[in-house]
Amino acid sequence: MNVAVLGSSGQIGAYLTDYLTKKGHLVREFDIVNSYHEDMTHIPNPFLRNVIMDSDFVFFLAFDVGGSRYLKKYQHTFKFIDNNTRMMANAFGYLEQYKVPFIFASSQMSNMSYSPYGAMKRVGELYTKSLGGLIVKFWNVYGIEKDMEKSHVITDFIHKGFETGKIDMLTDGTEKREFLYAEDCCEALEKVMEEYETLDSDDNLHITSFDSTTILDIANIIKQLFLSDHKIIKLIPSESKDEVQKDARNEADPYILKLWKPKTSIGEGIKKVFEEMKNDRV
Repeated sequence: MNVAVLGSSGQIGAYLTDYLTKKGHLVREFDIVNSYHEDMTHIPNPFLRNVIMDSDFVFFLAFDVGGSRYLKKYQHTFKFIDNNTRMMANAFGYLEQYKVPFIFASSQMSNMSYSPYGAMKRVGELYTKSLGGLIVKFWNVYGIEKDMEKSHVITDFIHKGFETGKIDMLTDGTEKREFLYAEDCCEALEKVMEEYETLDSDDNLHITSFDSTTILDIANIIKQLFLSDHKIIKLIPSESKDEVQKDARNEADPYILKLWKPKTSIGEGIKKVFEEMKNDRV
């Protein structure tokens, strides 16, 4: 199958591109880091049009997004809102024109109207429903990341441990999150693609581990990995509370468990990321 991955160099997109290629699919990568021509904010974009037109299936993962530090700094800016609005108008326009089946990657934050990022994802969901595509909601997917400015909490903490020997936290770490290893996420996305015709845009496809962990627990897991590697690092929690999600507690819908189940525990997943980041430094 010819599969397009929009956002193919992102945290999830890179894993998905590799995963689908190994499964025998012809993957069409599309990401701004590859070429100026693959900037989805350029309207019109004939390169994007051709990729969508020639694909049997599209994964719409591309978005201007990052971890909590990035969102706190940028999500209220004009550029952040404009970038995501333009990417969606561009891609959804071609998806509507060529009637290609697709999955839109939303977020569990899409019901958080106080968050521009959440509001943008909600708009993407409305586009998707209007076109009959499928919506998946990610809950803190983690894996290797290349752009550390946009890094999410796990890679951010590991990176800080290697670089400075300390983890200065954005919050006091008491907020809970559901974390999912990227390879498990790829399996879920493949299953949704395979079951596309049996699913509906109103189905609640929440892709998560269904297991909550505090940020402080994440930091301590990483601290122990460094300790096992004979390196002592210091944890420095902040006194601040969660300002990005305001410690909102959504409840994941278990519907997707009829199709797929996560395999990797939080400890196993973090260790895989830790080892890969360590090896990249050698």
